[in-house]
Amino acid sequence: MLLPQGLIVSCQALEDEPLHSSYIMSKMALAAYQGGAVGIRANSKEDIIAIQKEVNLPIIGIVKRNYKGSNVFITATRREVDELIDSGCEVIALDATMQTRPNESLEDLVHYIRTKAPNVEIMADISTLEEAVNADVLAFDYIGTTLRGYTTYTKNHVLYEDNFQFLKEVLAHVNAKVIAEGNVITPEMLKIVNQLGVHCTVVGSAITRPKEITQRFVKALTND
Repeated sequence: MLLPQGLIVSCQALEDEPLHSSYIMSKMALAAYQGGAVGIRANSKEDIIAIQKEVNLPIIGIVKRNYKGSNVFITATRREVDELIDSGCEVIALDATMQTRPNESLEDLVHYIRTKAPNVEIMADISTLEEAVNADVLAFDYIGTTLRGYTTYTKNHVLYEDNFQFLKEVLAHVNAKVIAEGNVITPEMLKIVNQLGVHCTVVGSAITRPKEITQRFVKALTND
């Protein structure tokens, strides 16, 4: 396994966000490393290469790109896979949901990565138990709860509802290493998911998105 146990910090900023910059993301990754992170999740070949110059940590790489007629936007095709292989990231994460894909099937993408980059591990971003089991059948190295609440059929669900019941079900039904990701926003929640038996946890917005962090604080004031 290329990913150690512990906290992985997602360092991402999209084009419409104030911190969108490979340089800024590299410094964000450096701050995460200095704070004790054991890995980084990053979006785009450019960001990954910049981050590699700052920290010697394993990177979960993704490329977010929208395709007409499909809701799949995380490493959706061979184009994104090739960019990530070129980046040298240790793990490639891709949408492993049941949503309509723009081009290749999920099985084809897994086979493509295994053939072209056998030393790179693969992470499945899923939103349901069925998707987790399917990813396990396809022999993904890691299964992450990343897209829980972000697919049309799980939009009213989040990772921590019902005392993390969804995460418990995934852990009970797959053999791959499970990564908790999505809506883990406090150290206390991180401790809980770790105790449940996940391999590691990815935390993003709660650490690396100051706009969203600020909004939570402001919302607390308006709710008084």
